[in-house]
Amino acid sequence: MINHNGEILDIDAVPFRADFRPIQYGDALFETVKYNGTTFVNWEDHYFRAMASMRILRMEIPMDWSPEFIEEQMLETLKASHLEHGAARIRLTIYRDAEGKYTPDQNVTMGYIIQAEAWPDADFELNKNGLSIDVYKDHEVPKSMLSNLKTTNSLLYTLAGIFARENDLDDVLLINSDKHIVEGISSNVFMLTNGVLQTPPLESGALRGVMRKHIIRNAQSWGFEVVEKGFSPFDLQRADEVWMTNSMRGIQWVGSYRKKSYTNTVAKEIIAKLNESV
Repeated sequence: MINHNGEILDIDAVPFRADFRPIQYGDALFETVKYNGTTFVNWEDHYFRAMASMRILRMEIPMDWSPEFIEEQMLETLKASHLEHGAARIRLTIYRDAEGKYTPDQNVTMGYIIQAEAWPDADFELNKNGLSIDVYKDHEVPKSMLSNLKTTNSLLYTLAGIFARENDLDDVLLINSDKHIVEGISSNVFMLTNGVLQTPPLESGALRGVMRKHIIRNAQSWGFEVVEKGFSPFDLQRADEVWMTNSMRGIQWVGSYRKKSYTNTVAKEIIAKLNESV
């Protein structure tokens, strides 16, 4: 079941037109929110990121789209899908509903779609086996404010995912025109070297990740120095640990990058602190 503008529908019954703007032009953004069985994790950060993204994309925010309103709609979707008592993954898609080609006509309204699916873990769980990663070089992440947004323009990540699968990798790291690491397919990246936690800055083109923000905000109280600074694939060879972070899994530790192997000692500490702080 999905929630389309407040109406609960079977996914096969959604009345999308052939000229639906999210399909034709990718004119939409989305949030992926974890529900742990009782609350929407980091919901305030997700909400304000979505509203800020709407403003950047020149989408008019409806007056009734308060955090409480959208939270209520997400909960109604969970109930309709019989998922309200367990962990779940919520996808909230916000789109511009208008006729026109690249330029929408002036009669623009905003729409939303909420989807829910079961998720295996209420808490954040560290992966038992370290991820195997490499660098994806076929296409670069633009150093643009648009790259910071979580939009449905996701072809680069799709191609990176296909590359990872073809090369038997768990994930790949994307780079920008400076040949600096930017992010993973669906996650931000952190590198721990000599006790300093480093992550690419937003100016590199990195996604403005909610979990990334949460870790940066709490790192000092957890006893870590955190630096937002670009680094190259070569710098990964000197790192002690490398983490991939997102809203659903928290932290996933990287076990190997090419011939380099990593530990997960600090990752174990941080994921415990993540569960305590949400």
